[in-house]
Amino acid sequence: MLEPAPFHANLAQGPEGSRAYWLHAADGVRIRVGVFACEQARGTVLLFPGRTEYVEKYGRTAADFVARGYTVLAIDWRGQGLADRLLHNDRIGHVDHFTDFQKDVDAALHAAVTLNLPRPWHLMAHSMGGAIGLRAAMRGIAVASAVFTGPMWGIQISALMRPAAWALSWGGAKVGLGHKIAPGTKSDSYVASEPFEGNTLTTDREMFEYMRAQVLAEPSLQLGGPSLRWLNEALADCRTLAGRASPDLPCLTFVGSNERIVDTDRIRDRMAHWPGGRLELIAGGEHEVLMEGPQVRAHIADSAVALFDAARGHDGNGTAISA
Repeated sequence: MLEPAPFHANLAQGPEGSRAYWLHAADGVRIRVGVFACEQARGTVLLFPGRTEYVEKYGRTAADFVARGYTVLAIDWRGQGLADRLLHNDRIGHVDHFTDFQKDVDAALHAAVTLNLPRPWHLMAHSMGGAIGLRAAMRGIAVASAVFTGPMWGIQISALMRPAAWALSWGGAKVGLGHKIAPGTKSDSYVASEPFEGNTLTTDREMFEYMRAQVLAEPSLQLGGPSLRWLNEALADCRTLAGRASPDLPCLTFVGSNERIVDTDRIRDRMAHWPGGRLELIAGGEHEVLMEGPQVRAHIADSAVALFDAARGHDGNGTAISA
């Protein structure tokens, strides 16, 4: 039995009848998944959010895919959303090991099996979720295709500052300061504390206000900067993944032309060598292209669904393979 979890439908603005469940990963950490169901769906989108994100933030995205014939399952990763927070200061984003997120993936896939969510399944992953999703796809999770938006296959740090970031994050973790917040960040949620003007997430004011309204109405959804441990683990995981071949999956990746958070060179390099993969730049787009204006969101949804439909005959067996 899956245990019902809170779901803020009024904030999500997703399809009617959406619901959420508590799950427990193999190490006992409690996470949350949201299910946005579509009657007579042609498959299911496994939506892997980015750092600081949560199920309700993707209510409108889920509505776009439900309207196009797909059920959506979205995840609250450990340390964010309504999942278990991992530090006493619960506004600091933290993870002990980046591979721990694969335990969350496995729990979510088990829930998808239990709920008998329509096959085939397809991966849609944003930012940090793009790193988690890439590793999961490399492990062989049963998805027929993959779509990434602003994937965190590298973090945008200047060549001058990168050695310092490695040294500070590694050193802090080694001397027991891994729980401390990374320099230059703060514990307040970005959309709650920064103005729309000059933001690095979206060019669409209405979507920025949609995100801001959610975290102001439900402060428990807020998350600020990452811990030194998270930063070191993220840098190491990106480096590890960069040395591995892409999985044999149809793939489409979207990146805003004004991307300022993740490393676009890493994205370009991987997509240039991904068999059957395609990279598309969103003109003028910022990091969260799924939070851009209606035309951009519709274009991404239409393109993703075209990929999903074309890959429907390539379903796996629905079982996650251990890392």
